[in-house]
Amino acid sequence: MRFVRFGARGAEKPGLIDEGGTIRDLSGSVDDLSGHALDPARLDALSRLDVTTLPAIPADVRLCKPVGRIGKIVGVGPNFPVAASLAGFKVNPEPTLFLKASTAACGPNDPIEIPRLATRVDWGVEIAVVIGRMAKSIEIEGASSVIAGYCLANDLSERNHQLQRGGQWTKGKSHDTFCPLGPWLVTPDEVGDPGSIDLFLEVNGIRQQEGAAADMIFKIPYLVSYVSRFMRLEPGDVILSGTIGGVGLSYDPPRFLKAGDRLRVGGTKLGEQEMMCRDE
Repeated sequence: MRFVRFGARGAEKPGLIDEGGTIRDLSGSVDDLSGHALDPARLDALSRLDVTTLPAIPADVRLCKPVGRIGKIVGVGPNFPVAASLAGFKVNPEPTLFLKASTAACGPNDPIEIPRLATRVDWGVEIAVVIGRMAKSIEIEGASSVIAGYCLANDLSERNHQLQRGGQWTKGKSHDTFCPLGPWLVTPDEVGDPGSIDLFLEVNGIRQQEGAAADMIFKIPYLVSYVSRFMRLEPGDVILSGTIGGVGLSYDPPRFLKAGDRLRVGGTKLGEQEMMCRDE
């Protein structure tokens, strides 16, 4: 099943996509796609509703991030060998983790802000894992039981803030709009093996990133288990699983985003995002 959130800022409602691709309003059955509503059992119950009884929503409605209240966004550093090599990052024996502010999350087609004085804003298409149940020191074998679903993500970064301003990566990762999510929250049964997902990203119609999730070094069940050893995971938390090769930093000379640039981002079974960059 594919779940969505739609509507104007501050008035978002939950919904789902029926077999014909129409958005159906779920607000009569659940307040929002957040908290306990993200429990896999609860999402399964919602998917069994008679969708023909749910109000249909116009196709041109604004789509929002598909998770209502995000507690934390946990990023994973280099997780694809080619991507790490091209960008000059070292792949460590254990995953590199960083936190990205939850306020960075935005809808799949919302404008991307270029921060004041920023000169090196970079892109990075990823699979986002949305947690649906509390997990603490969970074993790899049980990791799938706490996953509400997957969605498309773009882990944007200001590379100067990330790499030249001292400290950790968080300050380069957390500007408003630096984590577009969606368009959909796709349940695990519909995705199947997340390793089968192919990802791409285009800037102004030119393909910059293209690759397969199968090439991940640290697979998604391992990442969920690993992160849960260091922090409690709660419903609505998001884990970004790492980006494929072709980030702007990896080109010679590097390529970075500016106001007026258009991005198109996509992933098998996860949908597409389209957004324009604008100055803060």
